Amino acid sequence: MITIYGYARVSSKKQLHGNSLEEQTITLKANGAITITTEQYTGKTTSRPKLQKLLESLQPGDTIMVTKLDRLARNVSEGIELIRALFKKDVKVHVLNIGLLENTSMGNFFITTLLAVAELERNMIIERTQSGKEIARTKAGFREGRPPIPKEKIQLAITLLEKHSYKEVEMMTGISKATLVRYHRKIKL
Repeated sequence: MITIYGYARVSSKKQLHGNSLEEQTITLKANGAITITTEQYTGKTTSRPKLQKLLESLQPGDTIMVTKLDRLARNVSEGIELIRALFKKDVKVHVLNIGLLENTSMGNFFITTLLAVAELERNMIIERTQSGKEIARTKAGFREGRPPIPKEKIQLAITLLEKHSYKEVEMMTGISKATLVRYHRKIKL
């Protein structure tokens, strides 16, 4: 049986809790995806177990559908390799904002060009972010990393640990378990 499989991926928890993953899922369903696989992995991570499992399950004649090409692959070499492997399996690749990608010379050129543009855009974002950090470092009062947790909040959390578990205190205060453990050890020393 020939099936259309949807794949939705987000890069961050912010996207996961926002509408991005939900929007992708709704869009994929509206365009005929029968089964949808969702995953949260950054563009830097090449290991995506749910995608790998989906790719292994695809049969000749099936279609894998994504909303954008960068949801499937985050760099040119990975994208080309992945799509060519799908073409060899006689699996169609449907990118909703582009169309159905075919295993032709023009189709391969189109894929290479689109993935190169996506990679360029990502690299430009990284460069702008790093440039912004460099400018921020020159300003008085700049402190790298997260802002410090107020002492009162730490003291409250340590007091709560007397009657509650780390997990419970983490949920009550929003301070991670690792941070709680670190501060708790400092007090015991």
